[in-house]
Amino acid sequence: MIPSGRKNKAVFFDRDGTLIKTFTNKRNNPIAIKTLNDFQLLNNVKQIINKLSKKYLIIVLTNQPDVARGKNSKKNVKEINNKLQEKLIINKVYTSYSDNDKNFMRKPNPGMIYRAKKDFGINLFKSYVVGDREKDVIAGKKAKCKTILLKKKYNDCKNTVSDHCVKNFKKILDVIKV
Repeated sequence: MIPSGRKNKAVFFDRDGTLIKTFTNKRNNPIAIKTLNDFQLLNNVKQIINKLSKKYLIIVLTNQPDVARGKNSKKNVKEINNKLQEKLIINKVYTSYSDNDKNFMRKPNPGMIYRAKKDFGINLFKSYVVGDREKDVIAGKKAKCKTILLKKKYNDCKNTVSDHCVKNFKKILDVIKV
């Protein structure tokens, strides 16, 4: 945990497709990895997280509905989250295992962001949410954070309400100044 008063703003990152590689199905929708064998950080993630962590808390928010659907296990999800925390400077990973979009802790709802706010004393107005899906952006907007959509082949910047859209992870630093 960060001592109170040292940092009061955060960058909230989605996990799959934002920090680590994801797969896509036949309809070009992203699919979360299921085991450590598929774990691969995306380009420039480590360097950018290192820079951001000097001024921001780094929080990961991940929906993992495949657990509720019986397609993956909590054990596998936790192993992937732990590996991510080994590789990157991350203050905390919050995980929703629900597949119900009405669940407050599941994005597009802001429950995980509010939990982090309470746990770390975060000023959400000074914080950012970065993700590759509209659910990430909507959760950030509901929590009054600034939002950044990471452009992928399965999303469209023109059809989202994000504050910013970047074509690659390095461009995040054009938006978030450190």
